[in-house]
Amino acid sequence: MTQELLVAGGGIAGLAAAVAGSRAGWEVRLFEQAAAFGEVGAGLQLGPNATRLLGEWGLLDAVRARAAAPRRLVVRDAHRGHEIAALALGADIERRYGAPYLTAHRADLHAVLLEAAQGRGARLHTGTRLAAMDEDEAVVRLHTECGRTVEGEALAVADGLWSTLRVQLLGGQARPRAFGHLAYRGLLPAADVADRGLLRAVTAWLGPDLHAVTYPVRSGELLNVVCFVEGRVEGDPTGWDREATAARLQAALRPVRGGLRALVDAMPGWRLWVLHDRAPLGSAQEMARGRAALLGDAAHPMRPYLAQGAAMALEDAGALGRALAMADGRLIDVPTALRCYAQGRWQRCARVQRRSLRNGRIFHAGGLVRWGRDASLRLLGARLLDMPWLYGPL
Repeated sequence: MTQELLVAGGGIAGLAAAVAGSRAGWEVRLFEQAAAFGEVGAGLQLGPNATRLLGEWGLLDAVRARAAAPRRLVVRDAHRGHEIAALALGADIERRYGAPYLTAHRADLHAVLLEAAQGRGARLHTGTRLAAMDEDEAVVRLHTECGRTVEGEALAVADGLWSTLRVQLLGGQARPRAFGHLAYRGLLPAADVADRGLLRAVTAWLGPDLHAVTYPVRSGELLNVVCFVEGRVEGDPTGWDREATAARLQAALRPVRGGLRALVDAMPGWRLWVLHDRAPLGSAQEMARGRAALLGDAAHPMRPYLAQGAAMALEDAGALGRALAMADGRLIDVPTALRCYAQGRWQRCARVQRRSLRNGRIFHAGGLVRWGRDASLRLLGARLLDMPWLYGPL
């Protein structure tokens, strides 16, 4: 008998779970609170650990056709603009890890996953707000705000950082925290980028109390620019795509000159993201309880300083699909399968969370720490920037 996977959330994590669940032979029903499927935001990076999985799902060509394939990862001084270190990407990293390093617009990855989920027969429900869940020995139930109840044999909780179902599952522990960093995001047409080399690289610009990341998206038609500065703003903490004025960003970037300053001055408009996270995972129980498994930001939100948020969501979905493939009632039951999923994922996700925390401190360092960081990068370069533990096969 076919089993049914319920998925809460229609972002990247939720759609990836729908694809993986359907590949495992499950019927999938996905519930998204927005009136239509869509993905806001700007760019994301997909390292070989992410693109390898997309290849296994038969989706890599579709993503590659919409993405960019930078040739280098470059670290620059934010104030003066000079290069500190670099790592070859492109054909070099694809040869080393068997999968490419791509940069993409979030909406393009989302569209590929949405098409794949629909193509595999997932039933997708928009405009559906979920109020609660419960379960018994046989099924898990989702209750909507309009009073409807749906049942399935397993639940993928992928409704993001402010997940209401996570609160119910874990008792409200570890609420998201604002840690004092703001992200200003914008997309610059390639024609307005004076330094053409920026359209062929992922560039990290490091300076005291700030850093920026730039890379091409949409096959090089646009340059994604994200500036991270220290500060706080008032208002609804759950909104992650706000309008922003350039004045506050310009004040924070006052010492910046050269290439980064030219990009900031050329940007036609900015969106603001107030960054939140949680402490790194401490146990497998934070990723699965009973017939429910948590994925992506609902499970392990991380600071974007290792560029692994989307990749970890894809990895979660892949691991969940493998667990669900075993849960046919003969090999193992669903709760046991989901415990195996969580046990196999939590330590890796916690490691990525910890490394992201560490990178934030290193990127924004000043004084002697900044000097030591730059000296190490000049000396060791590619050895420090490459991450075989992360990019290699699991």
